[in-house]
Amino acid sequence: MATWRCVKQCGACCQLDPADRPELEEYLSPSELTLYLSLVGPDGWCVHFDQVNRECRIYADRPRFCRVEAEVFQQMYGIEPDDLNDFAIDCCRQQIEGVYGNRSLEMLRFDREVGV
Repeated sequence: MATWRCVKQCGACCQLDPADRPELEEYLSPSELTLYLSLVGPDGWCVHFDQVNRECRIYADRPRFCRVEAEVFQQMYGIEPDDLNDFAIDCCRQQIEGVYGNRSLEMLRFDREVGV
């Protein structure tokens, strides 16, 4: 069985361009939306994403909407904890494909790490 995990040096989820996420207002509170928009750099990447090392500079203190946790996903998206694993895998695969491509090194690494 595939098991979701964050794959180091991917960062696909750090591509925050609001044009790619038109439903932000549906699951972010007004204050979270303001915070989210403040994190988007001119190139669409999070201002806290170190593009050289491909790591989040504030990972331990990242906002709630950046966390893949059962409680967060239940509150934000209505995803039941038992469904989180499969949902997170699907979300990551879609985001990685959109940012890097379906046959990218990032997709291959993700699939290998999670056991897809």
